[in-house]
Amino acid sequence: MINIADVAYSRLQAPDLDRMEAFLTDFGLVRAARTKTALYMRGTGPGHHIHITELGEPKFIGLAFHAQNADDLIQISKADGATPVETMDEPGGGQRVRLTDPNGISIEVVHGMAKLEPLGVRANVMNTGDASRRRAGTRKILKAGPAHVKRLGHFGIVSPDPAATVAWYRSTLGFVGSDEIYVDTEDNVMASFNRVDHGAEYVDHHTFLCVHGMRAGLNHLAFEVADTDDLLIGHDHMKAANSGSHMWGPGRHVIGAQVFDYWLCPWGHLHEHWTDSDMLNHDHPLALHPRGEGVVGSQWGPPPTQAFVDQVS
Repeated sequence: MINIADVAYSRLQAPDLDRMEAFLTDFGLVRAARTKTALYMRGTGPGHHIHITELGEPKFIGLAFHAQNADDLIQISKADGATPVETMDEPGGGQRVRLTDPNGISIEVVHGMAKLEPLGVRANVMNTGDASRRRAGTRKILKAGPAHVKRLGHFGIVSPDPAATVAWYRSTLGFVGSDEIYVDTEDNVMASFNRVDHGAEYVDHHTFLCVHGMRAGLNHLAFEVADTDDLLIGHDHMKAANSGSHMWGPGRHVIGAQVFDYWLCPWGHLHEHWTDSDMLNHDHPLALHPRGEGVVGSQWGPPPTQAFVDQVS
């Protein structure tokens, strides 16, 4: 029905907002707002918030996406099961339409949210490859501390019926396929990587990943950080802070090619640091891959843990 602009924010529940804020601060997010019942965290980009935690029993509630314009918000309100356009009574304001995906996950399409001044991030000039003298005559000294999360870049969900789930996200929100992994026959898809459709404009390899599983839920939320140094410094900070559990990484994915590092929050929701994604546009058709031909795992770094493969919250 519409082509969304990008993913906007995630919405979780947790029983202790203080503890969640401590984890997310160590992870590299910054508080944008907080009420008695909800925590709103931002990145270094202009988005008012990219992560919401509501007070309650541990739960993944859903995801929000930016509409490209107000007309698209009106258009999506005509989808089956959608609410009318409503004004949001939350920090950041704006308008939204609410839907539910085939797995019962809450979906919000938003427009007109407030923007904030971007936060400064240190430059990281590299002497590498053809640019081997870019920082000649200067010394590099990188400060310890949390990674600098820029934005929510993509998400992975688990579904007992990936085909129906992917069809809904493509027909309703305008996603297009980048890569799919199948078992035995090409129509038996176990993992589908999908990107936003901006035509000739290059976009991240995927914004939406759907993998097969016995029960529906969240696999992970993936947040872009400044660069590879930033990711590795953030890894060391997370280990020292001991506010989350390490799940997998650092390494470089095969499909999408991101450098990655995965951490569980105290209530079992998986959060990823990533940087340096492949970028595609409409000249790149969907690619199909049989499982087992080197498409799952790492180009470098450790193989996926079984806990990561089984993760759903």
